[in-house]
Amino acid sequence: MRSSIKDFTPTRQAWLTLVLLMVLVFITSGCSAQSSIHLSDTEQTQPISIFNGHTWAHGALDCNADNQPAHEVYQYDPNSYIVRQNKCLTYEAPFIYILVGENKVLILDTGALNRDADFSFYEEIQTILGSDMIANKELIIVHSHGHSDHYQGDKSFEGEKNTHLVMPSSSAVQQFYQFDKWPQGQFTIALGGRDITVFPTPGHQEEALTFYDDKNKWLLTGDTLYPGYIYVKNWDEYRSSIARLTQFAESHEVSAILGAHIEMKAQLGEYYPIGSTYQPNEANLDLTVKNLQQLNTILQSLDEPTEVTMEHFIIKPMSGFQKAISNAARWFTQ
Repeated sequence: MRSSIKDFTPTRQAWLTLVLLMVLVFITSGCSAQSSIHLSDTEQTQPISIFNGHTWAHGALDCNADNQPAHEVYQYDPNSYIVRQNKCLTYEAPFIYILVGENKVLILDTGALNRDADFSFYEEIQTILGSDMIANKELIIVHSHGHSDHYQGDKSFEGEKNTHLVMPSSSAVQQFYQFDKWPQGQFTIALGGRDITVFPTPGHQEEALTFYDDKNKWLLTGDTLYPGYIYVKNWDEYRSSIARLTQFAESHEVSAILGAHIEMKAQLGEYYPIGSTYQPNEANLDLTVKNLQQLNTILQSLDEPTEVTMEHFIIKPMSGFQKAISNAARWFTQ
């Protein structure tokens, strides 16, 4: 089937750009009245990664001289790919997951590079999977949440055959996943010999979702949990989401927790400032169930929004002004 994508008008796109710039300014200003705590977990070194020593492309000192491709493609196994976008082209450098089944291909997020900038993620998918697979399998494009660095590549799928795009808006999410009692419940996407369990994990953003791959036992958490500086819009929802994630991870085999960014350094507790385009000593992408359990224990002990600095990530409640700007930006995707 064909997907349909709502285009922004030039005026709305200009406003969106302005809003996002304002968000960046106020995020980097660090204005917040919340208290903070610094905690150490029991791991004194980076845990062993499932990627067997693979080093991700991490930007360049001089991006004008950078010759890395727009997308770095890592093939984990014959039917699982992880794509990272070039930090010199987008400091967000989001990770994108491609999971292949017998009948369908799931693409989780489409990144921060759009077709207007001459980067077609659909063409990248064709290169990765081959035209024969694209012709014979349905592509299902979904999103971890509705922030623009995770859906800018959507437009390249417009009008393509055998493609179903689930927009990151509240109405599209509810229609596709059919959650009866948001944020409770689960939904299964059957790819053919490979099932993906989806469940709501709002807090960082209203429509945030987590995906569990029953083949590789991956828990794909988007911006809900990753090695970085995680902004939390709704504290109570985030606490509840982390509790549900923990309960799920304790009742299912989880080989790795994989988020959408790397912002932490290999030195525990240290991070790269937002906007960094060169991260030569990054932390591992993958987190462990133990990391999740430790975070859940801390969050459940805190009733009030509190900045929590741990060795593998930092949890930062948004200020009231940041929430207002976020709400204004969110209007464009609803």
